[in-house]
Amino acid sequence: MERNDSALLQATTLLDWQTPDILHLVSARGWRELPEFERVGAIYRFVRDEIAFGYNERDDLPASRVLEDGYGQCNTKTILLMALLRAAGIACRLHGATIHKRLQKGVVSGLFYLLAPESILHTWAEVKGERGWTALEGVILDKPYLDGVRQFAPSGTRCMLGYAVGTDNWDAPAIEWEGSDTAIQQTGVNRDYGTFGDPDAFYLRHGGNLSGIKSWLYRHAVRHLMNRKVARIRAAAFIGTESRGATNESTWRS
Repeated sequence: MERNDSALLQATTLLDWQTPDILHLVSARGWRELPEFERVGAIYRFVRDEIAFGYNERDDLPASRVLEDGYGQCNTKTILLMALLRAAGIACRLHGATIHKRLQKGVVSGLFYLLAPESILHTWAEVKGERGWTALEGVILDKPYLDGVRQFAPSGTRCMLGYAVGTDNWDAPAIEWEGSDTAIQQTGVNRDYGTFGDPDAFYLRHGGNLSGIKSWLYRHAVRHLMNRKVARIRAAAFIGTESRGATNESTWRS
């Protein structure tokens, strides 16, 4: 469970927002000078679109490492988002859950999909507003990647589960910061772990997604294949190199 707002501004091992690179970024962007609503939006858009969607070597990376990588998935983007928010004076907490692996189908397939755990750890950040806590889950997928995924969707698609997308409103998923919940993978959630003051506490309790040989394979082989697939999907929005078919790799409902 989260603690008081003062604790929700603190640096931790994973939320290492006091490192020079993070402090320089926050200062260079002028985020601290913005009103609170605009501050949250500016940081949210930076992590959503300037930190590309991609798979890091593990989930529990410090924010400074995610920033250095320049890409991330739900868990690593959440860590970076929380660190930047706290560096800019915005209290935030973490919401933990799991998603069904069906959400990843299309990015990962074949034997690697079969070897993946049925449920995958999933997190998002929450900030406190006048109406209570607001989820920032929509930060995960950058817009160019989403535009690429659209090349695969048959016309008339309403609900989508696959290619790292889980939404019942594919025409207009709630990914823009407007002061209310944002979401892009919520329909894939199959278990809710509740809220935590920081990601360190969450991973201390729930560990990671993989261990042993599966963890080694993921770090050294599988994630690189997944990142190449993500790059091809993103490129489809610009140069049309991906077919609009291949819908058998994900789940579509109209």
